[in-house]
Amino acid sequence: MKRTGFVDVPYRPHYWLSDARSQACLVGHDPLGKPDFEGLVRFDVEIKDGRIAAIAPLGTAPAGAIDLKGGLVWPGFVDIHTHLDKGHIWPRSPNPDGSFLGAATATASDRKARWTAADVQARMEFGLQCAWAQGTVAVRTHIDSLAPQAEISWPVFKTVRDAWADRIDVQAASIMPMDAFAEPQGEQLADIVADAGGILGAVTRLTGGVHDALPAEFLELLERFFRLAIDRGVDVDLHVDESGDSGAKALIEIARTATRLGFKGRLQCGHCCSLAVQPDDFVDATLRAIADAGIAVVSLPMCNMYLQGRNTGRTPRWRGVTLLHELKDAGIEVSIASDNCRDPFYAFGDHDMLEVMTQATRIAHLDHPFGDWSRAYTAIPASVMGLPGRGLLKAGAPADLVLLSARYMSEMLSRNQADRVVLRDGRAIDTSLPDYRVLDQHIGANP
Repeated sequence: MKRTGFVDVPYRPHYWLSDARSQACLVGHDPLGKPDFEGLVRFDVEIKDGRIAAIAPLGTAPAGAIDLKGGLVWPGFVDIHTHLDKGHIWPRSPNPDGSFLGAATATASDRKARWTAADVQARMEFGLQCAWAQGTVAVRTHIDSLAPQAEISWPVFKTVRDAWADRIDVQAASIMPMDAFAEPQGEQLADIVADAGGILGAVTRLTGGVHDALPAEFLELLERFFRLAIDRGVDVDLHVDESGDSGAKALIEIARTATRLGFKGRLQCGHCCSLAVQPDDFVDATLRAIADAGIAVVSLPMCNMYLQGRNTGRTPRWRGVTLLHELKDAGIEVSIASDNCRDPFYAFGDHDMLEVMTQATRIAHLDHPFGDWSRAYTAIPASVMGLPGRGLLKAGAPADLVLLSARYMSEMLSRNQADRVVLRDGRAIDTSLPDYRVLDQHIGANP
């Protein structure tokens, strides 16, 4: 059954939405008055030929406008760190103990046994269908790329990217342990990534290991990795220090290496959990190095809180997230994303950036005030992904919007927004979610 949301938006080439609210930091510099106690401003929106024609003061819309009654309006969300190729294998490969090592082991076993092209494509498409229905306009997925998987999954990525090109901008970054880049497959993968227009990515641990004290050969491996990227002119996206071990100090070395080698591409580091357990002087030095290198950071609060500090029979002592407030205060671009979805690294999730925003706000105290954290799910990841015009409500931008019945942040963050309206090019889409049963033939679940 088709689902279209709390308000009817019949498509016309030219129409108005009246009495909308949004975070002031997403609306640009239009004169809409002073933001309220939650940072919100009220306005009307003119939509013409699939684009935002104007963001106008409240009361501008003519008679016949679609009245949102103060409901929130968001630009389409940008999910800059996902794992679509891992997604939804939980029913066939659960994590036995919920630990990071348990997740890595279960995923590796599943990949070796079951990740055919058909299997990977079906699960990637399912994830994108969920994201599409819930208002996401751009996704970056990491692709498990240890040989021989790269030669299976990267062609699938290209097929999926092209098939979804008029709906979601899909990017991909490789993920492979650092030591694998010292083997012939490292150079081969860099060529595959460059040929696909992808991003070179790695995880800053060794094969079979976890994120702890850096091995003696780490700096040599890191330089080799960067030189592969530099030689091919590709951007870099790394999984970094995903643990609560104070010996995990790859982040500062990445910043120093990027600066020393004069890396000119876009560079993002994800997770960076162990930064939260370092002494203040080391934190300060790391923040300076990151800022100098122009590194963007993405935090994954839901997955990090799920995995970090997990010990059977023991209540977790920390939330597992990196220093979001300190990074942002240092002038570093900070995004927040969904990460894994129903796989051994995170048993839950639905590719829903509103859920990510709700949980991240609670986990990392991104409220009181809300400030401009809303940009971490929209404008900032759009900039890091090189997607001009995304993530903001402004004249000339595509009318790819998410309309909510919730009028305030407190309402939005308190209740599931299943009645949202998603507009693409100004048209309301069917927001029905795909049935999990369509994956049964791939994941081997019992009906």
